[in-house]
Amino acid sequence: MTILQLALDLADLERALKIAEEAAPFVDWLEAGTPLIKSEGLNAVRELKRRFPRKTIVADMKIADTGAFEVELAAKAGADVVTVMAVVDDSTIREAVKAGERFNAKVMADMIGVPDVPKRLCELKKLGVHYVCLHIGIDQQMRGVSVVAAVRKFKCDMPFAVAGGVSVDTVAEVAASGAEIVIVGGAITKAAKPAEAAKAIRAALLSKKKFKLSKGKAEAADSDSVIRKIFLQVSTPNIADAMQRTGAMVGISPIVQGAKMAGRAVTVRTYAGDWAKAVESIDIAKAGEVLVIEAGGAGTRDRAVWGELATHSAVQKKLAGVVIDGGIRDVDAVRRLKFPAFSRYISPNAGDPKGLGEIGCDIRCGGLVVRPGDWVVGDDNGVVVVPQENALEIANRAKHTLENENRVREEIKRGSTLGKVLQIGKWEQFFTKAPK
Repeated sequence: MTILQLALDLADLERALKIAEEAAPFVDWLEAGTPLIKSEGLNAVRELKRRFPRKTIVADMKIADTGAFEVELAAKAGADVVTVMAVVDDSTIREAVKAGERFNAKVMADMIGVPDVPKRLCELKKLGVHYVCLHIGIDQQMRGVSVVAAVRKFKCDMPFAVAGGVSVDTVAEVAASGAEIVIVGGAITKAAKPAEAAKAIRAALLSKKKFKLSKGKAEAADSDSVIRKIFLQVSTPNIADAMQRTGAMVGISPIVQGAKMAGRAVTVRTYAGDWAKAVESIDIAKAGEVLVIEAGGAGTRDRAVWGELATHSAVQKKLAGVVIDGGIRDVDAVRRLKFPAFSRYISPNAGDPKGLGEIGCDIRCGGLVVRPGDWVVGDDNGVVVVPQENALEIANRAKHTLENENRVREEIKRGSTLGKVLQIGKWEQFFTKAPK
């Protein structure tokens, strides 16, 4: 029977143990994930072994050097399986295996970053590792790398595990590859109810129902429809967090509350009160695109370059929205039409269509450079700009952020607080130390 392993990749031991308690009846092995070990040390392994003495405990050490010493440390803490990076020097792996024999621990080699997989698998087998792990890392997943696609190409003649974005939809497919161990992390640890998630994954694993990999999946395609779908699911704060607290326009506010937009940018540069290029761009833009207009920015509050009739035209063309670093008017009509519009100012005055400016150039809007084709997302919080070359990655990271927030929200609902869940006092110590 395929082994189901739960990866506890959290930073706080108390939270990890609560999730483990709920999911334990439905999983076989419990893993102290690398972030957990780095945050809490090998005490995480000790506590898991103490709480779950009948479970196999995995220490995801990702050893890169001093193989014997680190395996010994993990094994003495209670680890039954210890991981080492497959890309490291053979001597490190050899020493890790020897130490595992001395301290009754098995060694698993993590294949992340291995350039020549078939060659390395042969070498690892000779070195005596007990398992190899086909691992699609989180950063790879964010770029759209699929664990299902990877496992279909993976050929291995020794016991192996598979990890990296395995979910209730994909667990049976992964197990069908011949994997002895299927490792699941976020699909359980980020769930509002870990026990129910683990139970569902166990049932899917036993059902042996294969997953159909389609272009409709974010990890399998980079199409605009997939990116747009994710951006409409998440919030602009989620996206800003995924971009390391960057990407947000400054001074640009929503005109229509509750209206949300996501689309590629059609850029427009015009001047105070000159609305000709703004109107012309409506005819150029395609359905689902967002007009982003640099209209003089600060100092143009007395004249608008967008109003009711332009909005009617944009609705007719099925544009996703408009962002104006300048003025807008007829906001009552814009709100009735529920068209996503964002601007710096509101003014009843309009200028004249002089035709100055250009369409399809790099512009500056809300303090950010926006290029034609960049992704622009707006909601009640404001507007963010996502560079087109990594839009899929940022979309996936934003979704990852939302899922983590959902888990924290559930813990708060159970009677906790944000400060307690995130252990704010514990983590702020470094920042509050007085300088010498």
